[in-house]
Amino acid sequence: MNAAAVGSVEVRPKKIRRVAIPVAVVLVVTFAVVGTLLRNTPTGVTFQVSDQVSMAVLGLLLAAGVMLLTRPRMRADSAGIEVRNIIGTQRYRWELVQAVSFPDGAPWARLELPEDEYVPIMAIQATDGAHAVAAMRELRELRRRLDAEQD
Repeated sequence: MNAAAVGSVEVRPKKIRRVAIPVAVVLVVTFAVVGTLLRNTPTGVTFQVSDQVSMAVLGLLLAAGVMLLTRPRMRADSAGIEVRNIIGTQRYRWELVQAVSFPDGAPWARLELPEDEYVPIMAIQATDGAHAVAAMRELRELRRRLDAEQD
C-alpha cells in the first residue's frame, strides 16, 4: 500500500499548548525575579548567590515539566499508528489495532488492542472540542480506506 495514495493523519493537542506555553514562561520569569530579589529577609535569613541561582533553576525545571504536556502527537499512515504521549513513543501495526475509540467522559481518545488492552492517545483531547472530533473522523476514515484496500 502506498502511504501517499492512502494518506496520513498527524494530530497534536491545541488547547494545552495555548495554556502550557504561557504558564511555563510565567514560571521562569517568576522564579527568576524571586531569585533576584532574595537577599536579606526581616527574619534575619541571608540568601547566598547559590540560593538565587537555585531558584532560577527550579523555575526552569518546573517550566520544562509543564512543557512535557505539549509533547503528545499521533501519526497514522498505511503502515500503522505512532502514539507519542508525555513519556515514550510507541508504534502499532494496524493488524494489532482493534478499534480507535473516544469513550464518553474520557479526557482523550484511545487505541483498543487485543486482550482488553488500550493505549491512550493524548494528542486527541476532549478539551479540543471540534479539533478532536475532526481528528477522530480523519483517523477513522484512514482506517476505513486501509481496510477497503485490503479487501
